[in-house]
Amino acid sequence: MDTSQYLSMFLEESMDNLQTLNESLLQLEQEPEDIDKLNEIFRVAHTIKGMAATMGFNNMAELTHKMEDVLSQFREGKLKVTQEVVTVLFKCLDTLEQMVDNISEGIDETIEIEGLISSLHAITNGENIKEKEIVESEPDEISEVANTIENDFLDIEMNEYDINIIKQALEKDFKAQKIKINLDESTLLKSARAFLIFKSLEEFGEIVKCIPSVEDLENENFDFEIQLVYLTHKTREEIYDILMNVSEVEKVIVDNVNVKTNKVNEDLPKDNLPKQEIKEQPQVEEKLEIEEKIQIQEKTTIKPKESKKKPKEKKHKKVHQSVRVDLERLDKFMNMVSELVIHRTRLEQISTNYRSTELNETLEQVARTTSDLQDLVMKIRMLPLETVFNRFPRMVRDLSVELDKELNFIVKGQDTELDRTVIDEIGEPLIHLIRNAVDHGIESREERTAKGKDPAGKIKLIAYQEGTKAVIKVEDDGAGINIEKVRQKAQKSGINTEGMSENDIKNLIFAQGLSTNDSVTDVSGRGVGMDVVKTKISSLGGTVEVISEVDKGSTFIIRLPLTLQIIQALLVDVGSETMAISLGYIDRVIDYDESKIMRSDNKEVIIYNENVIPLIRVNEKLDIEKADSSRNYIVIVKVGEKTVGLLVDGLLGQRETVIKPLGKTLKGLKEYIGATIYGDGLVTLILDVAALI
Repeated sequence: MDTSQYLSMFLEESMDNLQTLNESLLQLEQEPEDIDKLNEIFRVAHTIKGMAATMGFNNMAELTHKMEDVLSQFREGKLKVTQEVVTVLFKCLDTLEQMVDNISEGIDETIEIEGLISSLHAITNGENIKEKEIVESEPDEISEVANTIENDFLDIEMNEYDINIIKQALEKDFKAQKIKINLDESTLLKSARAFLIFKSLEEFGEIVKCIPSVEDLENENFDFEIQLVYLTHKTREEIYDILMNVSEVEKVIVDNVNVKTNKVNEDLPKDNLPKQEIKEQPQVEEKLEIEEKIQIQEKTTIKPKESKKKPKEKKHKKVHQSVRVDLERLDKFMNMVSELVIHRTRLEQISTNYRSTELNETLEQVARTTSDLQDLVMKIRMLPLETVFNRFPRMVRDLSVELDKELNFIVKGQDTELDRTVIDEIGEPLIHLIRNAVDHGIESREERTAKGKDPAGKIKLIAYQEGTKAVIKVEDDGAGINIEKVRQKAQKSGINTEGMSENDIKNLIFAQGLSTNDSVTDVSGRGVGMDVVKTKISSLGGTVEVISEVDKGSTFIIRLPLTLQIIQALLVDVGSETMAISLGYIDRVIDYDESKIMRSDNKEVIIYNENVIPLIRVNEKLDIEKADSSRNYIVIVKVGEKTVGLLVDGLLGQRETVIKPLGKTLKGLKEYIGATIYGDGLVTLILDVAALI
């Protein structure tokens, strides 16, 4: 059995659960009286703890266990939800996330958690002084209980987390049992037999420790003996019967844990099963009296048989509803569909040459099926922007605390879907834009009050689909961009701003090394953030622009293609070359008329629908000799708020285009987003309209 599938599931579910905790804690901080939200947080934290313990990640389990102590005091009303307490819990979540990242990347690094555990102890003790005094007054009895449990498990290594679980289980009238199982030496599938043993036991309790490890069991990396620590309401005899009913189990020893004394454990041989039940309940009651006296508040949820079945059924149902697929496989699938599209266009070209009706009909069917397959793989690769957006409320909250600013963060349109490749890359630019909005945009409470504004700043993150593009806006109601300040900074950086419009000057903030912040802070001011934003979005085939008004705020608008793989494109002639332009940029195509060309600021423009549109001669821009064509065309394209006319030498029609990267050698060619192969077998370059403009 391969454990990688379980590790992968653990990592994905842990990240999902940690994100849920982040969001829920933010809501709890806003609404401290929301008991349902608190219960949800407690459940999710307990799930993370259980999964980490099962997988053998004890540091994760221990830290989450200590977090549960604080959450437990929230539930019992002994502790109030304050910004300071929530900040410590957030630090715990960050540490847990780092642990998960390390596990994911195979980094064998021990992350120190002592400081966080001390902080959590201080929180629990600080709000309940009486409890702290009682605990400190009788340390010997606590250590005696822990030592007794440790002594009972001398042959099994027990950490603090395991001991706590057993102590709490005894408090809830569960029996803690050591089980030793010997398999028949002729057993062929030991891992399958171990699975049946675990399945049988988990019906009636919880396995908290296993030797050898679960991984070793699944890889059959063990002899024929399995040792377990098991919590249940069942008696020794009942457990013995359950295990002996599993075939190929040769011998079973079930030992009750004796809390006060290290009682000699008893072997229950197969042929001589005792009839009487062993009475140990008084000893458990004595243990409970000690626990009540020292008022240990640690708790665990051990589900009985009935509640254990429900999650299993739910999980079983979920498996049939969805399947986790490795992104690499989807990429290969996408590439194969892309190749299919290329060969289809080639076949269509051949069919046109031979003019075969029968072949044409078949190709039409193939074309429809290929298009459906293409649409399907595109949809499979699509992910909602929520997967990126859900990290930002926490980030804004932390920045507001760090910069002492009051902020309202509003997110809309997080269900807008984008290609997985775009989703993976868009996070970093958005982080820069939001951090800048908090640091540069939103003024201090005093400044906002003096300007007659609401003391709490407002930041909006909005997404929606617009044709073949996804639009993401980051809006703030802050100070706006000071044009004169940008002009001065630009001139200091050697940028000539003469003849530039106000809008062009505002967009200079995307220039490398230019920052309007006078001082460098941990948040911003080094002049690298906006440059990173522009570069990253351009590499995704998108555009970014800024609209700003002094004292009213700024809006950054990002436009991105919904997919980076297959697009509809217009084929054009530029000199003797054939180029492709994405239809996503094209507004319309008009005939070229030399008499309508004018000059403004030494640049060529055309008048169209009473609008002045700059004209770009594509052949001159790309240094290609102009063709002697009798009829030229102007392709009017829109990139953001800019409208430009591209002069081309001919039109060849619309085609479905598969974008292929140019490779390392030609990677520096910024005028092209990639290349494609059409039906005639020739490679055609795809123009990057945004870069041309």
